Amino acid sequence: MWGEALKAAGETLGDQGASIQPADVVAAVRAGADRMQELGKAKLGDKTMLDALLPFADALAGGIEQGLTLPDAWAQAAQVATEAAQATANLRPMVGRARPLAERSLGTPDPGAISLAMCATVALPHNHE
Repeated sequence: MWGEALKAAGETLGDQGASIQPADVVAAVRAGADRMQELGKAKLGDKTMLDALLPFADALAGGIEQGLTLPDAWAQAAQVATEAAQATANLRPMVGRARPLAERSLGTPDPGAISLAMCATVALPHNHE
């Protein structure tokens, strides 16, 4: 899933180099999320990494629309993703590897959501202005 999401993001960005704009990054994140949803057949609330990625994408887009710099919007979105990942502890897994654990997974956040939030946190873009 990670590989396909990153591939979709890369395809969206193309070979723009330094001309990549914040809106392009938002489009790339959304493309990755879309590919993940398409392949995994999961949706928000299914206790998967999408429960962190979709709020991250929405928060990133919102921050850019509010005029934040990409690093500031990304940092804000990474915090949203972290909070959303922690909130998966209250969900029952509906798809994916954790589905067979069902009720036993209650109280434990989804590992995919946690790892996605951690990656978003450490992948913070730098401001090159």
